[in-house]
This record gives sequence, C-alpha cells and structure tokens, in this order.
Amino acid sequence: MKQCAVMFLNPVRETTAHPPAMRAMGFVVHEFVEWPADGLVVRDYQAVLIHVREIESAPMLAARLRAKPHFDRRLLIALVPAGTPHPDRRAAEASGFDDVVNECCDSRHLTARILRGLRARPELRCTLPPAARRSAA
Repeated sequence: MKQCAVMFLNPVRETTAHPPAMRAMGFVVHEFVEWPADGLVVRDYQAVLIHVREIESAPMLAARLRAKPHFDRRLLIALVPAGTPHPDRRAAEASGFDDVVNECCDSRHLTARILRGLRARPELRCTLPPAARRSAA
C-alpha cells in the first residue's frame, strides 16, 4: 500500500505550519502555488488541501477542481479564515469541498479530518509509516 500523499495548494503564499506538521506525521506533502500544468500529477495524491482566502470564490473553485480530469473522488479540503460565516462554509461544502477547516486549527486536528475522510473512500487507501505515527503521538 502506498504512503498517504497530500497536494497543498497555497495561492495565498502565506507560510503555514500545516505542511511540516503533516510531514512529521508521515504524510507526503507537496506544496504548489497554482494547479500544476500536468493534470496527471493529481493521481499521486489522495487529498487536495487548498488555502482559500476569499470564501466567496470557494464554490466555483470546488466545482472547477472536481471537473478536472483524473480528480475523481479525491478528498478536497478548504483552509479558510477563522471568521468565515457558516452559510459560506455550507455553500463551499455543497459545491464540492468535502470539508472546510479554519486555517488556524491545530495540525493534529487537520490530519485527523484528512484520515477520517480517507477512511470513507476505500479506493484511496494509503498508509502512514508506523514510526511517524508513534513519534507524532
């Protein structure tokens, strides 16, 4: 079984503690500023995490990503500002995001949400190295 991999899209270009923390827990994390030119690269990831600054654009963003070739049923999570209103969060989820998480949340909370979402999709099975899971605990 392959190691769990996350594509982290950060068009905002703000440094966040999540990618290094996810790597420490055993995830393979690659950061991108924009969607890669090679659309096949998404096949290498089980989850796509997007740092969304403007929540108003999130529904269209989710719909466009879900329509991309080879995206299939990958886990799609939005990182949004903490003050994002609940109606906007619900609109993002209704449009294709599997989860909407505060950008300031604890990295352990975020990884737990990712793992919970991956468990619900048997076709995206992956594993974390046992040594990384022990050291993260």
